[in-house]
Amino acid sequence: MAWAWLTGAGLFEVVWVVLLKQTDGFTRLIPSAATVAAMAASFFCMSQSLRSLPMGTVYAVWTGIGAAGGLAWGIAMEGEPAGAVRILCVALILAGVAGLKLGS
Repeated sequence: MAWAWLTGAGLFEVVWVVLLKQTDGFTRLIPSAATVAAMAASFFCMSQSLRSLPMGTVYAVWTGIGAAGGLAWGIAMEGEPAGAVRILCVALILAGVAGLKLGS
């Protein structure tokens, strides 16, 4: 169950990073409130996973999901460049995350 909590935490991190861009520096109320809610959900899910998973693993996986998800969203929805080096680098992040799961 801890890995499910951690996956949820990572997905909520992707949500809040996407919403954060929409806040316009926290000057827009609805996107700002949604961002804070997604942050709270992400931290809650992460705290649940920390009950049984090592802190270093949790943090690395959480940030890895967020980084990969944020990059994927940026490429797919925001028109960010999808160069081979960027894709390779995110693949390396995901390989590291998979390695942490296998090693725990």
